[in-house]
Amino acid sequence: MLKIFQHDINNPDHFVVTLELVPGRDSFGKSVDTILAIAKDAYADGRVSAVSITDNPGGNPSLSPDVLGYEIFKLGMDVIVHLTCRDMNRIGTESRALQLARMGMKNILALTGDYPRKGFGGRGAPVFDLDSVSLTCMLNMLNTRLTQTGDPDTFFTGCAVSPFKNTEGECFAQYAKLCRKVNAGASFIITQLGYDARKYEELIRIMKAMNINIPVLGSVYLLSPKSARAMNRGLVAGAFVTDSLFEMVLDEWKNKRHGLKLSVERTARLGVLLKKYGYQGIHIGGVHRSFKTVAKILDRMDEIKKSGDDEHSLFSFAVAGDHEPQTTDLSGSETYYVFSDNTKQNPSPTWEKRLSISEHLKFRFLKKVHDIFFNADSPAAPLCRTTAEWIERRNLGRWVRILIEDPVKGLLLSCQKCGDCGIQHLAFQCPESGCPKHTRNGACGGSKNGMCEVFPEKRCVWFRAYYRLASVGRTEEMASECVPPRMWEMNHTSSWLNFHMGRDHQSQSEHMIRACASDRCKFDAKKFD
Repeated sequence: MLKIFQHDINNPDHFVVTLELVPGRDSFGKSVDTILAIAKDAYADGRVSAVSITDNPGGNPSLSPDVLGYEIFKLGMDVIVHLTCRDMNRIGTESRALQLARMGMKNILALTGDYPRKGFGGRGAPVFDLDSVSLTCMLNMLNTRLTQTGDPDTFFTGCAVSPFKNTEGECFAQYAKLCRKVNAGASFIITQLGYDARKYEELIRIMKAMNINIPVLGSVYLLSPKSARAMNRGLVAGAFVTDSLFEMVLDEWKNKRHGLKLSVERTARLGVLLKKYGYQGIHIGGVHRSFKTVAKILDRMDEIKKSGDDEHSLFSFAVAGDHEPQTTDLSGSETYYVFSDNTKQNPSPTWEKRLSISEHLKFRFLKKVHDIFFNADSPAAPLCRTTAEWIERRNLGRWVRILIEDPVKGLLLSCQKCGDCGIQHLAFQCPESGCPKHTRNGACGGSKNGMCEVFPEKRCVWFRAYYRLASVGRTEEMASECVPPRMWEMNHTSSWLNFHMGRDHQSQSEHMIRACASDRCKFDAKKFD
């Protein structure tokens, strides 16, 4: 089996280059032939360790990365397959993982995935039965089975992180979730895309502070007017192109040959800068026509390194852009950095500036109720369990849910009656009603200025969770343990009774919690205080 990528990325003396390929909606024809030709040329060139193949990028239907990846794999080029949680439930996802294992493609980039867009007959149903953390944990646990059945190779799972966030709450949420991903078993990291050198450097410093010792690849991209426009408008989740950079790209490409030359130059210079910062390699995107462009980027990187001209003024485009942020609770238009220029931490805005009095009181009320009635260590826990058993013996659970639980939780939490409540993991917000991707382990990479990727008029629940937890000094809870996925067998039953009778995920999913109880990442919330 090919293990070129694993070997290269774990070699500290090797600067890794990977190339992202984006399948289209065709199963045959010019677009497929072009992708295969790029992969074939990359293999012949010898400087690319692996190609990664996207999984319905942007939530749009496209050719499966599995079948295309296997054709490339047979050419001799190592492959990283993107595996997302958007389109299949956990059964289908595990089946697909086993299929990839059988085909020999063990390099996986585990992603939550973009929200679905228009498909056959309209918008596709969002699944998101797992998130990127629980998916990573599943692959890690599958490795034990693979080994037991005689498979000599196991999954080599990577994760994504988006350091290009404008607000303190989003920065914290991204790094907290990264910690969970690493503890769940991620073996490498690929960043999202941005053009702020300080944010790229910040990620390396954060990883050192959190004791994360796995390799990270920085994303670089061949910006064209079309791609820059999409990123500037927020159509590519997690990728950021500011107004000034977008205008610069438009001006550069008035002459296409000149624009392409400057785009190659920008990409090469960013690659050199990332190596200087300590990245293990780069992940090249935006090449859709010919490998010749990739070769030009890599050749130019060699020239820049030899000349010592590593000027990075091209990468001072802060995430905030050139306009006021969309939300009124943000402090001006300044981009938040964990560390200031003189290596000291930024003074963090106080939580009072981010939470309304009503939201703060609601959070404190729900937390108090939870600590008393839904905490196994509470003095009231034995009485609560005895009461739950009494209700169970008399088959009154349905009436307790209909007459008491559903009205109360519906009013306070917009409860979706899942029967396996996860509000305690999200600062007492419902992950089912509050997040369109139902994430229980942390924020996706698509939020912008604290607002939801899918519903930009609403705040991201993880952005709100940070400031709620900050008000009681418990922000480290966003990184502690991996939260198991929802137990669908509990749907439309009483989550109160399920908790006290030991039927929900907190009691039944201890195997997953143990599998993620790694100390590969040590999250210190004080770094953000």
